Amino acid sequence: MSSPADRSIVVENLTRCYGDLCAVDSVDLQIDSGRIFGFLGPNGAGKSTLVKVLTTILAPTSGRALVGGHDVVSEGHQVRSLIGVALQDVGLDPLMTASELLQLQARLFGHTPEAARDRGRLLLERVGLDDVPAEKRVGAYSGGMKRRLDLALALVHDPAILFLDEPTTGLDPVSRAEIWTEVRRLNRDQGVTIFLTTQYLEEADRLADEVAIISRGHIVAQGSPEELKREVGQEVISLVFAEDEDARQAEDVLGQLDGSRQLAGRELLVYSAKAAELVPSLVRRLDAHGLVLKGLSLAQPSLDDVFLRATGERMEEGDDSHLGEKVEP
Repeated sequence: MSSPADRSIVVENLTRCYGDLCAVDSVDLQIDSGRIFGFLGPNGAGKSTLVKVLTTILAPTSGRALVGGHDVVSEGHQVRSLIGVALQDVGLDPLMTASELLQLQARLFGHTPEAARDRGRLLLERVGLDDVPAEKRVGAYSGGMKRRLDLALALVHDPAILFLDEPTTGLDPVSRAEIWTEVRRLNRDQGVTIFLTTQYLEEADRLADEVAIISRGHIVAQGSPEELKREVGQEVISLVFAEDEDARQAEDVLGQLDGSRQLAGRELLVYSAKAAELVPSLVRRLDAHGLVLKGLSLAQPSLDDVFLRATGERMEEGDDSHLGEKVEP
């Protein structure tokens, strides 16, 4: 396919409601061509709903979205011709082989039979499935193998814009790193704009040029990973207690000390530009009130800290239980 000049994504005051519940509420985004954009949020925050609107699966309740310069409602066909999509819910015919699925997809996009076979072989190699027996049916694949095949199917027609909804869920660390390499290659070598939702904060930190965090349908933080981490503060003290109540008492006890605080269960996080200098007085204050620490660490801010402060909860990373299968490479 030709390479369109406009590979941007523009979202203007977009809302998508289900009855009285608005999963996405007045969201604005501007993603420039050729960027990797990380989209983070707790479960149920609206991530997948926005992806489905941008990929023309759902219509917005109000507002508008442009993908590659085309309106997702009035120019849905043009949008679909530009994009590749690997959604969180993998839908693959269990009776077909990977090669059969890839060749069918390629033929639907106009490839000749020979070109479809060549494209299928190339993509199986890219996603690390080329060593799987050719006769193996997709129904016998592990959850991780299905994720990789779904990515290959999204790449059949060389999309200009790629939507990846939690693409590495269910993959082992080695396979996850291989997908990261392919995402970077697509972005660097082909200029593909990539819209990535993920459960893995490390994934967003290492891949994304820019990230946005959505909570209860609203964007609550946006910027480059480095910018967002700088906004948290220079250092983070993590105080771990035996019980949640101990952490709550510690927050009250430390209320007069410098630095902002954030509770996370039995952990209390203290953010300060002079965290190392603060530790001795902090420990003395806790000891004077009989609060026993189970752990203390000092670190630079991470996206986990950004996420916690923006949403009030930690990201539940790497929960592969919904796949219902053993995770294999």
